[in-house]
Amino acid sequence: MEYAIGALAARCGVATHVLRHWEHEGLLTPARRVASRRVYTEADLARVAEIQICKDAGFTLDEIRDLFTAPDPEARRAILRARLAQVRERIARLTLSQTLLEHGLRCRHDDHQACPHFQSMILARIDGVPLAEALDHP
Repeated sequence: MEYAIGALAARCGVATHVLRHWEHEGLLTPARRVASRRVYTEADLARVAEIQICKDAGFTLDEIRDLFTAPDPEARRAILRARLAQVRERIARLTLSQTLLEHGLRCRHDDHQACPHFQSMILARIDGVPLAEALDHP
């Protein structure tokens, strides 16, 4: 299947100017041009999805380009491993934040800030206790 730029943009949920920008940045190359109009293929659709996944994972456009142009599979894996470590760290922080927020919502005190357990967690965090330990602080 072939797509004009507007059809590809609509299919991927991005604006056409985003696709043009990604093309300018060297991340996307239309399969061909017909009468000065870009024609994209299923491979381009997959490339856009890959770019979106990379962006969701926190890659910059420069980093995505580095990933796409890495000289060999091991270089690509190294880039992916580094980003995966960052994503796992972000997930851990968000999970711990979720725990703190859930405590605030289920706390039996009218004001969670008046809760001794909540205050203990906050003070532990201020004292430099890692967030995972602070959330379990007695």
